[in-house]
Amino acid sequence: MGRHLENGVDSEQYWLSRKSFYETGFALISYLLPDEVKRRVDAEINDLIAQQSIRRDLTLPQTSNSPRRMRNVTAEDIRAHDGVVREMYESPALRGALSAVAGEAVLDCPYQPEEYVITHLERPGDTHGWHWDDYSFGVIYVVDVPPTHLGGFVQTVPNTSWDKEDPQVFQHLIGNPIHSYALRPGDMYLLRTDTTLHRVHPLEPGGRRTIVNMAFAAERDLNKQISHETMEDLFSV
Repeated sequence: MGRHLENGVDSEQYWLSRKSFYETGFALISYLLPDEVKRRVDAEINDLIAQQSIRRDLTLPQTSNSPRRMRNVTAEDIRAHDGVVREMYESPALRGALSAVAGEAVLDCPYQPEEYVITHLERPGDTHGWHWDDYSFGVIYVVDVPPTHLGGFVQTVPNTSWDKEDPQVFQHLIGNPIHSYALRPGDMYLLRTDTTLHRVHPLEPGGRRTIVNMAFAAERDLNKQISHETMEDLFSV
């Protein structure tokens, strides 16, 4: 991966991604991963879904009762597998590239259950509903995603804030523009997850979506008092 980032990525790609991230909180960064790494990630994630995934179907009050309907594999199970997802998360070369796009240091998530999670949407109506994340950055690698007419695309509302006691998700949706992004298998994107309200549009019949989300912190996050109700609620079911 280090050789690819050194020789296969140019300054213009970084500049365009950083501009997009600064303006919208979203940057497509698929070019950071070589094809052979993507193939390894795809195989590992599909194996883990088959062996370790658990079905979730709930709503979370901290995000105005938005739904979570999916199968997922926890950070604990991914860590125990000790494969390419963990290798990618811990890669100094990738971390440097992410920092170049973000315009600041991208750091380990200090809450291990949130470091990485695999999600798999498979049924009509499956969705990762409107939410924010506790930490500044999410890096999402896409294994499988349907064509847009079957849902599964990403929607965001940048420059918003999360009050867990009074999230006002619907007011944010009414008062701000919603950005939507079509993706392809093998895509990867960086999202400013603590100030960007976001969701995966519900699947239509025939749609499937599989991703791994990797959470990272900024320096400012390390001094915050952060509770983790949504993660605890999600994985206690």
